[in-house]
Amino acid sequence: MNLQEYLPVILFILVGIGVGVAPQVLGFIFGPNRPDAAKNSPYECGFEAFEDARMQFDVRYYLVAILFILFDLEIAFLFPWAVSLADIGATGFWAMMVFLGILVVGFVYEWKKGALDWE
Repeated sequence: MNLQEYLPVILFILVGIGVGVAPQVLGFIFGPNRPDAAKNSPYECGFEAFEDARMQFDVRYYLVAILFILFDLEIAFLFPWAVSLADIGATGFWAMMVFLGILVVGFVYEWKKGALDWE
């Protein structure tokens, strides 16, 4: 086993660790540390807590965010398809039309279920 073969990998790992750790250490050493009562209070939003932290919350925001990410990623498939459309021909075109049809059916389904309604 020759250590010379693994030197670039070891160097890459060390540089990665250095880039990740060095700014945090420098910020801790040179950053200001002037705590006061306002900074040490549990809420800096201007008012005291009025409910329990374990209360139920509405998940519609997260549902809309997940649906946006889902459809956004599926639309990202259109760019490589459009670039290679001349090479893949009619079969690739109709395969994408089926994909987009399924995408539209899913979008209509979530629309009818009210997943995009915000009250």
